[in-house]
Amino acid sequence: MNKAAVCAVAGAFACVAQSVSAIPLSDNFELITTVGAFSEYSMRGISFTQRKPAVQASAILAHSSGLYAGVWASNVDINGLDTRTENDFLAGYNWKISDDINLDLGYIQYTYPKSSILNAGEAYGVLTAYGFKVGTYYSNDYYGDQVFTYNYIGYGTKALPYDIGLDLRFGVADYKDPAFFSSDGSSEESYNEWEVKVTKNWVGLDWSASYIDTNLSETECLSNIGDKESCSARLLVGVSKTF
Repeated sequence: MNKAAVCAVAGAFACVAQSVSAIPLSDNFELITTVGAFSEYSMRGISFTQRKPAVQASAILAHSSGLYAGVWASNVDINGLDTRTENDFLAGYNWKISDDINLDLGYIQYTYPKSSILNAGEAYGVLTAYGFKVGTYYSNDYYGDQVFTYNYIGYGTKALPYDIGLDLRFGVADYKDPAFFSSDGSSEESYNEWEVKVTKNWVGLDWSASYIDTNLSETECLSNIGDKESCSARLLVGVSKTF
């Protein structure tokens, strides 16, 4: 399972590895585990830790056929909710069409202990071709019974000097119903988010720095996540290790 498969769900999971190593279990199975520390947990442009640090870990069991299944976890801090962790479960199929083209299809189940209102499942598909990425995510049980979509386009390269990687993303999250409310009483169903990330493998660790922003106002952010600054422009830095 190559880096493209591991990072295919990057809209949901932090993925900063420049290269992926794995623990071989047999001729057909390998285990990929990652642990990392970040200045915050950002999910599609919105901080899920109110801009406070996050520790995250994942484990993915991959088969040579392209099938894989895994788990991912992070601490969270969402104003007004008792939950302190997010535990996700995923399964999918990674089709390496060629050295430059990759299609990843799968399903993620998000769970939040003590705050089941946030529990949701998403089907996803991510196509990567010559560094360009197009991803789509769909849920019909967001916040219980709400339809939600997230679509993004991006580009990634490791051709910068000194083996520095660059990842760009622009995404649109659509709740299909009013979810963000302004002080004048107006509301929005969707928002745009974007990220510019640089990565570097150094001393055996994967380092990253991201500029993240959305088009949500402070009032709209406060009405949805309970913190007016969790949707604003900010810098996210992190370090991780993949085994």
